[in-house]
Amino acid sequence: MKKYISLFLAALLVLGSLTACGSGNASGKAKNEKIQIVTTIFPEYDWVMNVLGENPAGAEVTMLLDNGVDLHSFQPTASDVMKIATCDLFIYVGGESDEWVDDALAEAVNKDMIVINLLESLGDAAKEDEIVEGMQADHDHEEGDDHEDADHEEDDHDHDHEEGEYDEHVWLSLRNASALVQTISDAMQSVDAANAKTYQDNAKAYKEKLSALDAQYQEAVSGASVKTLLFGDRFPFRYLTDDYGLSYYAAFVGCSAETEASFETITFLSNKVDELKLRAVMTIEGTDHRIAETIVRNTKSKDQQILTMDSMQATTSKDVSSGVTYLSIMEKNLTVLKEALN
Repeated sequence: MKKYISLFLAALLVLGSLTACGSGNASGKAKNEKIQIVTTIFPEYDWVMNVLGENPAGAEVTMLLDNGVDLHSFQPTASDVMKIATCDLFIYVGGESDEWVDDALAEAVNKDMIVINLLESLGDAAKEDEIVEGMQADHDHEEGDDHEDADHEEDDHDHDHEEGEYDEHVWLSLRNASALVQTISDAMQSVDAANAKTYQDNAKAYKEKLSALDAQYQEAVSGASVKTLLFGDRFPFRYLTDDYGLSYYAAFVGCSAETEASFETITFLSNKVDELKLRAVMTIEGTDHRIAETIVRNTKSKDQQILTMDSMQATTSKDVSSGVTYLSIMEKNLTVLKEALN
């Protein structure tokens, strides 16, 4: 993590001046300061806002990835590190993309901070990355794996590599969301005991909405004529497909950095569309759907729809201001899913 050294040193200098000059308590916060909550991505942010409800304590909530930057390419600024170091509750995914977090937490001023790692919170429900038939592996990832395997007994970073094997897109399961909302509610009740009942009630009401939408997904899949999705793109929806017993094929794994599919990948996926008589080729949000278009052009009928599901990796603060919510995106994904499976 050498690329982060200067960043964290800069943040540390600023934090040092804050604690030296401030009049806060032992945790580094002034007694009259508002509760500070920092989240890395949109789903975490939206879950927090639903638990807060009318926000009786006036908590301030920050979404670090608020301008459409993908989780996998995000690099924190010194200001981001400062926000984390002084907050009361910090929520992050916990996969390979968050390798910078340990350094940020090492600079924590608030020693009473509660930290939620989504992958750790899910425990056995967290899933490892999976390469399915026909999927093109990330070349950099493959080379890194070979290097790690060769040095397995001597490498001090085996733990980091192990964490990197987990699928980070845990928020794309409504069932995961329900469990994580409860974790967030429990943390909020610890941070702000005076309003614990409010956070408990808000979480319960929100989880009922998640459960209702989950039932709609299950009903849609149960009645579908097709039980397979094929993505001419990255595939971040493994948690969702596993929830409802769907099969899938894709060009790349969810965290892949690949942008060009090989001839073999295109051929395999096009043949699979023909074999399964699929009426749609799926993509994730974004404007580059060239791989999906190429797959369609190489099928026999060449008339499949290209449908897009939103993985919430590019949701911005502007989207939030316009009323976009976790539930609204998952509801739109359900509409798309119904179209793809029928």
